[in-house]
Amino acid sequence: MAPKTSISDIDAQIEKLRERRRSLIVKSAERFARAATKSGLAEMEITEEELDRIFEEIAVRFRKEERRGTAGAVASSRRRPSGGSGTPQEVSHDG
Repeated sequence: MAPKTSISDIDAQIEKLRERRRSLIVKSAERFARAATKSGLAEMEITEEELDRIFEEIAVRFRKEERRGTAGAVASSRRRPSGGSGTPQEVSHDG
């Protein structure tokens, strides 16, 4: 028979989950902040409403890909193994 779980045990589990949730939100925010900085969006004068609209458009695009079942294939082809910024690699014109 499993031991009884006390209210304080449940409260501790809830607090751990809240902390985990906060951590995931922070990591997600940092990820988007890096993308905005790399792309130059962080330096542009864009209203909150415009940013909300832009991100909603992006979300709709990726939700459509998930429904088609191609999100994995598309996402893997978009990622650069070298950790690049996502822009096409330039050819060196040094010599």
